[in-house]
Amino acid sequence: MRRPLVIFFLAVLTVLFVGASARPAPAHWVATWTSMPQLTEPGNMPPAPFTGADRVLDNASLRETAQVTAGGPRIRLRFSNAFGGAPLPLTAVSVARPAGGAAGVSGVEPGSVVPVTFHGKPSTTVPQGAQVVSDPLPFPVRPLENIAVTAYLAHGQASTSITSHPGSRTTSYLLAGNHVADLDLPGATPVDHWYFLSGIEVLSPASAVAVIGDSISDGRGSTTNGNDRWPNVLAARLHGVSVVNQAAGGNRVLQDGLGPNVLARLDRDLLSTSGVSWAIVFEGVNDIGTATPAAAADVADQLIDAYDQILTRAHAQDIRVYGATITPFGGNTGYDDPMREEARQRVNAWIRQPGHFDALLDFDKVARDPSAPSRLLPAYDIGDHLHLNPAGYQALGSSVPAVLFRNDR
Repeated sequence: MRRPLVIFFLAVLTVLFVGASARPAPAHWVATWTSMPQLTEPGNMPPAPFTGADRVLDNASLRETAQVTAGGPRIRLRFSNAFGGAPLPLTAVSVARPAGGAAGVSGVEPGSVVPVTFHGKPSTTVPQGAQVVSDPLPFPVRPLENIAVTAYLAHGQASTSITSHPGSRTTSYLLAGNHVADLDLPGATPVDHWYFLSGIEVLSPASAVAVIGDSISDGRGSTTNGNDRWPNVLAARLHGVSVVNQAAGGNRVLQDGLGPNVLARLDRDLLSTSGVSWAIVFEGVNDIGTATPAAAADVADQLIDAYDQILTRAHAQDIRVYGATITPFGGNTGYDDPMREEARQRVNAWIRQPGHFDALLDFDKVARDPSAPSRLLPAYDIGDHLHLNPAGYQALGSSVPAVLFRNDR
């Protein structure tokens, strides 16, 4: 009798185990789109009349589009006032599907407009240095779908220090008055920047990979409204994984540039981003390129130390970190120098060494000219010998092994 009982209990355990393993992962809030918040430079402020002597967007509406990477039945929005010189009062906000599903358009599809609420209210005020998250919205999204967000500021933000992401490579629209429910914005002023909107989250079983980078990840040289940066290419290849771009042009690892340095922004842009299981660190070219040639070797050592700090802090939250080698800049007017190239090679050698990053993404090998390894492949070069064109970004995004983003690793 004992043997049949043992067999019976083993069979029950097997059924329970197989049933549990077959269950889908539970849904949770995960970032599906981000834009790294920055202090807006004078040249990237809203154009007149939307920037006044002491405030911006007074009695004005702002419509901007963003491409989500993971889908789900509900979303919620994040608005940042990280660099605002005054509280940010959002009088009314809506979300909708852009006309034709396109990026960078001013119109939205009829019947798609959904009001956004904050703790059940139609308006909110974001304190200085803070962010707010909207209520969950009954707005299903599909992977790689563009959505439109419209915000109205009845009295504007009472400062000329505001938060934005200048390198949007996506057109937004400004128009006087309240137009959050309007299907189109005739006469609106187009601007290729995102303002205030810093994140979209989706209720999904997906996990996210956050890209920590500079202008090469932010997409300088990509197509405006084309969503063909290399992180977009990667997102289109992955299924059940969100890819969020936390890069900004001019950003550095060690020192502030355009936006805070990576070590200063790591908590906000990686560790506090919802649902992140992986990070790709592809940054350091601006640290090396802006160093004096005599200081380049020291900067290389400091970069290696900084990468180790990123690994330590990310691993403490069970985030796997993949290191991308720094791509060539030979021939670039500002950066090209033998000592800087030596520093780049030194840093890349450390990134390639096993036992440091959790995996290697050898973007240098993908992008370099085999006949002149200190230079970009001409077919990928936008002409400044530093940034890539859409073909180059396609090559980078296609080179990342999808197997790195399996949750069973």
